[in-house]
Amino acid sequence: MTFSLLTHLALFLVGGFAGFVDSIAGGGGLIALPALLAAGIAPHQALATNKLQGTFGTLTASANFVRLGLMHPRRLITGILFTFLGAALGAWAVQLFSPGFLKGLIILMMSAIFIYTLLTPKLGLEPKPHRVPRWLFYSGFGLILGFYDGFFGPGTGSFWTLALVLLLGLGLKAATAQTKIFNLTSNIVALAVFIASGLVIWSIGLAMGAGQMLGAWAGSTLVHRRGVSFIRIFFLAVVAATIAKLAWDMLG
Repeated sequence: MTFSLLTHLALFLVGGFAGFVDSIAGGGGLIALPALLAAGIAPHQALATNKLQGTFGTLTASANFVRLGLMHPRRLITGILFTFLGAALGAWAVQLFSPGFLKGLIILMMSAIFIYTLLTPKLGLEPKPHRVPRWLFYSGFGLILGFYDGFFGPGTGSFWTLALVLLLGLGLKAATAQTKIFNLTSNIVALAVFIASGLVIWSIGLAMGAGQMLGAWAGSTLVHRRGVSFIRIFFLAVVAATIAKLAWDMLG
């Protein structure tokens, strides 16, 4: 299948917008994946190409958050390693089972996140003492959310962000930044599986990836400059969009 220059340009712009949104509150796949499908790409190739372009965005956002002092990867090695392991197990398991049975449960969980965040206006406003040991949090949630992202995916960033705020006491800015490095880890694992399967459409993925880099850089810089209320609004919007997308898929 070949694609026109206009299609590549349009998807480059989509990648830029997806990267911008994803770097602030996650959920870039909700924008990028439907665009890939609308371009006439088969679902399995769209999923694979989405992981390629999304990896550019999470890598760029992670690097910018490190530059801005909002995230320090060396302190997160435990979480990164367990996320890698969990994502590898999830990417393997999804080939044996259908992720469809998870959709109903995830809609309920995402709804709970939305309601809790909406009713807690001071959530993540400032750092608080952590409630669980860091090593236990990063190993446990790295394994669980890494597996979930490798197996299914939607809402992973939202789960990470809320868990980091509630259990480790991080402010919303720091939680948003840390979420990117874990998203990047699980994206790389899933991408490796898709590349091995020969499903990635490289020209489209690289065009969108270039847009992702620009959007992610702009979005992560905006997180650094703007207040928590701005991030909170974006977060709520992305969670609501995720709920709507999953519900639509179930009804469709």
